[in-house]
Amino acid sequence: MKAMILAAGLGTRLRPLTNDRPKALVELRGRTLLEIAVARLREFGVREVIVNVHHFADMVVEYLQAHDNFGIRIEVSREDVLLDTGGGLKKAGWFFQDGSDAPFLVHNVDVISTIDFGRMMASHATNGALATLAVQDRETSRYLLFDGAQLCGRRSKGDRDEVVRPAARLLPLAFSGIHVVSPRLFSSMTEEGVFSIIDCYLRLARLGEKIAGFRADEYSWRDLGRVSDLERAAKALS
Repeated sequence: MKAMILAAGLGTRLRPLTNDRPKALVELRGRTLLEIAVARLREFGVREVIVNVHHFADMVVEYLQAHDNFGIRIEVSREDVLLDTGGGLKKAGWFFQDGSDAPFLVHNVDVISTIDFGRMMASHATNGALATLAVQDRETSRYLLFDGAQLCGRRSKGDRDEVVRPAARLLPLAFSGIHVVSPRLFSSMTEEGVFSIIDCYLRLARLGEKIAGFRADEYSWRDLGRVSDLERAAKALS
């Protein structure tokens, strides 16, 4: 099984911790966020990972070499210019286009959770989805709108709903930064350069592609994007 860890961001919300390192190498109770993400993926059988890098890229490469890639195959996708989530995934597409149609995981480096990736994969296969996003019923500044299990739009605070697929009832849910993707997505990516994967998903949902939601309310989830988030997580884990 393959996966991508999105780790190229500048980590501005984690300053001053990211003044001298990438956010992937920020530590939580003595372990880097990158190590934690890799370990979680390994638990579910992932043995091939690609990590995108930009900010202090060489530090990530040296760190992986020093730890023998944690015993699995890890490739690095360097971004001279930050490509955002969609552009970063598209640039790394070669890693997943090997003739196999097996879905793969995409995981933000700055989130931790107990979400069952095996159940996500099974749900993705059952729905015949192009992509399946782990979502929760919790407060956020940016909601995705679903009708049943399908993506229909998004909502931001202070903005009107952007609905791309008509629905009788729209349920606002928070995206977790974890998704399952089928490799055929790459042939549908018409976007170029810097773009958000959510923008791509919304365009494809408008065209009738099945972008599904996986309800992950029963699992714990934490965003580690701020210093205060790290402190709360460390306290909870202790």
